[in-house]
Amino acid sequence: MLVLSRKVGEQIVIGEDIVLTVVDVRGDTVRLGIAAPRHVTVNRAEVLRAVEEANRDAARADDADLDALRNLRPPTPED
Repeated sequence: MLVLSRKVGEQIVIGEDIVLTVVDVRGDTVRLGIAAPRHVTVNRAEVLRAVEEANRDAARADDADLDALRNLRPPTPED
């Protein structure tokens, strides 16, 4: 991990088209402005983790629902 020190108003450039700007520092909170092309997805890590977990839970629920539906049908000779 690269660790850089920046002051309010200073920027960090990632690649050719992503710019991070330090907007504000208050106590232990740093506010960042992010300028990036529309095709670049920017997410807070905790939000991304929550979405991934919700997706995993939904997939498990879908599997359980499918199993429940399979149990509702009468057995066939192939079973």
